[in-house]
Amino acid sequence: MTPEIEAAFAEIEDEYGRGSIDRVTQMIDPATQNRHPLQKDAKWVMPGISRLPWHDPYGHPEIAPVVRAFEAGHAAIKEELAVAWAERRSRFSDYEHYLVRQDDWQALYLFRAGAPVPSSEPLVPTAYRILRETALDTDKLCPLLESHFSTLLPGASIAPHCDLWNFSINLHLAVDIPEGCGISVAGEARQWKEGECLLFDYSFEHEAWNHGTRPRTCLLVDLWHPETTLAERKALTVLVTEIRRLTGDA
Repeated sequence: MTPEIEAAFAEIEDEYGRGSIDRVTQMIDPATQNRHPLQKDAKWVMPGISRLPWHDPYGHPEIAPVVRAFEAGHAAIKEELAVAWAERRSRFSDYEHYLVRQDDWQALYLFRAGAPVPSSEPLVPTAYRILRETALDTDKLCPLLESHFSTLLPGASIAPHCDLWNFSINLHLAVDIPEGCGISVAGEARQWKEGECLLFDYSFEHEAWNHGTRPRTCLLVDLWHPETTLAERKALTVLVTEIRRLTGDA
């Protein structure tokens, strides 16, 4: 660890108590890594988090209000997104996953690079408002990642992969779902149902596909994993931000 990280960690332990971020420091040590085989390609796996690929979207009191709000707003979100796609297509970009960039996987960002994307608010005001009120203002959104509309064009697929870590969790609101679409996490395939959310730990290997005849769109929100503590979230934010600064990653 760098002196900056060590100093920040010491401040966090002074505030929250000795041992409050032990799981974070253990995560950094390769000797302590003990992960599920289907998490083998994740960069970090913090110990003590349930090895559960799929989660009940209503099963966590911290996340359930976010789920309810997005599901309640689905009709308006879908309508606004359809207008943006038809009239402001240039605002969508190729999705830049940390592993690959695909021109048949389009994104409209609401939160990125540690901050909201205000230029998206006029295009999709309902989704932007719900994200701000339920996830950003409540500190449930993981600021190290993002929120975006994810559109897979017909025939597109996302190859099996693990995302970076297990201390955040991925919420999908099914916005516009044609037939022939699905997602598999840790070998278990499911289908999106329009207006409903899926919740999964994307440190587990997962893939998705659109075998339909029109675009498939979900709203993706990267939330803190509900099994992490406030102290750990502060330490993880310091750790990842400093590493990105040193490596020049965005």
